[in-house]
Amino acid sequence: MDATAADRAVLFDATGTLIEVREPVGETYAHFADAAGGAISAWRLGDAFGRVVANAPERVFPSASRDEAARLEREAWRTIVRQTFLAADSATGEALADACFDALFAHYGRGDAWRLREGARDALFALHDEGVATAVVSNFDQRLPGILDGLGVGPAIDLVWLPVDAGVAKPDPAIFASALRRLGVAPGRALFVGDDAERDLAGARAAGMRAVDATSLATLADLPARFAREIPKEPLR
Repeated sequence: MDATAADRAVLFDATGTLIEVREPVGETYAHFADAAGGAISAWRLGDAFGRVVANAPERVFPSASRDEAARLEREAWRTIVRQTFLAADSATGEALADACFDALFAHYGRGDAWRLREGARDALFALHDEGVATAVVSNFDQRLPGILDGLGVGPAIDLVWLPVDAGVAKPDPAIFASALRRLGVAPGRALFVGDDAERDLAGARAAGMRAVDATSLATLADLPARFAREIPKEPLR
């Protein structure tokens, strides 16, 4: 997944745009809790997870090495998992979280915990074959490249750019700008595709890029044609 020379680029958000969990988070957490000898309803775990994640700080550690950042990312997720279980069941949640965490963290680091959103594979390979640089710019942690490889789309992605690479997280325009510099593509020749109005669309536009709401597309397979219309090839000179 190395950056490549190109004069146009499409950058994607990851979760909710290119990929999504294979089953609802609450169901997965409930399965792991059951395996650890506890029982909490999937609905309560899913509801708690949504509230905890919405209020969790971004996992950005600008002064840390990559290895130290990976450790801190893992500990941040341990806190999220513990708070989720506690919010779902204050009596047994903390013990269950500690019993489940390692297996949960490993699970969500594998491709089989995720699936590609409709049209994602077709869009990525069509753009890549057309000579358009492709990147994923995400607030995910360092497990993301392995997930994308596990889903079979790694060869069609030139760059995976994370807070550990940029030192900031979306919606800071610097994460988009630094990804474009790595790709060697000017902001006006790049399109960002995401599903979050603030983190994705507003952040990308602040960096000088065009932006497309992924939810406005019937399928991501429609994206290459739209991109060709919005940012056509420069004529040969």
